[in-house]
Amino acid sequence: MTLSIQPYDRENLAIAFPFDRGVLGVLRTIHGARWNGDEKLWVILWGPQTASDILEALYQHGTFNVSEKESLYLKNYGEILSLYHYSPRTQRAYQTWLERFFQFLGPLDLVTFTEVLINSFLSHLAVKNEVSSSTQNQALSALLLFYRKVLNLPIGELGNVARASSPRRLPVVLTPHEVRSILAQLSGDRLLIARLLYGSGLRLMECLALRVQDLDFEANEILVRRGKGDKDRRTMLPHSLKDELKKHLASIQVLHLEDLKQGYGKVWMSAALAHKFPNAQAEWRWQWVFPQAHRWKNVLTQEEGRHHIDPSLIQRSFHEAVQMARILKRASCHTLRHSFATHLLSSGYDIRTIQELLGHSDVKTTMIYTHVLNRGPSGVKSPLDGGL
Repeated sequence: MTLSIQPYDRENLAIAFPFDRGVLGVLRTIHGARWNGDEKLWVILWGPQTASDILEALYQHGTFNVSEKESLYLKNYGEILSLYHYSPRTQRAYQTWLERFFQFLGPLDLVTFTEVLINSFLSHLAVKNEVSSSTQNQALSALLLFYRKVLNLPIGELGNVARASSPRRLPVVLTPHEVRSILAQLSGDRLLIARLLYGSGLRLMECLALRVQDLDFEANEILVRRGKGDKDRRTMLPHSLKDELKKHLASIQVLHLEDLKQGYGKVWMSAALAHKFPNAQAEWRWQWVFPQAHRWKNVLTQEEGRHHIDPSLIQRSFHEAVQMARILKRASCHTLRHSFATHLLSSGYDIRTIQELLGHSDVKTTMIYTHVLNRGPSGVKSPLDGGL
């Protein structure tokens, strides 16, 4: 079966395929998917992982099948990714790249002319699929990890790989007035989350994965656990949010106590933590700061609990707020993090401090915000303004 995933417009992907009840069932489980009857295709809101998530869902459903040997490789690969503490999103992306590599190879042997096969696949991505350099590098990282840790094969020189172009892009940054305009369109927990993203420089998933014990009101600090690169760090807790956060936690605690009375109230924890602290899942300090409105149910154990809010809900609300505020910049939740760093720099804070708050490994990554601050053409007076 041929399934086509193509850009539909600046904000959506279009998915077309021959009629298949299984594929229809998978698409209906994806948040925001809608049928366009006029053009006979499905339209889904674009996101960094949208295409990979769709393919993963189809593989899980069994729409696309791999051989028994490849299935074993994928299973072992998943265990390696978990062992090295890759985030769930990265694990899904890497496994998807490995599946795409298997499809590209077809009947070819994985261990014969290894470098040539990887070279061909990466070149195919750049030339035929026109992927970005960061996407190509992610695919390379996924394959190198597979060969080195699963197959135990060293990888030599890859030769002249057709490299995807790597244009230099400056991050989109909102002005303080634009930030206020967008926040004015939000309410409830959406507003609180957006204010926390801008006030603390958190990534969206870092914010949603916060637990009650990660908020230190006395020290005005937030502990970010297992951030990007599996690193912990501390960042600021805005003083102006303390009372609002305490009020929010009080309402969440009432919800948690009600769940406990009904025999639920257990939060998700890793298997290792759940084994080490068997009663911790029901403790208040381990609960999510931003839990879902409805409980999830484990179909195998019949247990019910709450996970944190799905990031797609926040992304959609923020996108709508940007439109209602009539902001023409292509702003997302992550734009608040860029704005946080840029506004701190413009206020005179040193770049090393901002680097630590953002959790960047290299100060060169943080240096990009100094280019955003460069006034450029806006600092030059036009000759037309000289009185002609």
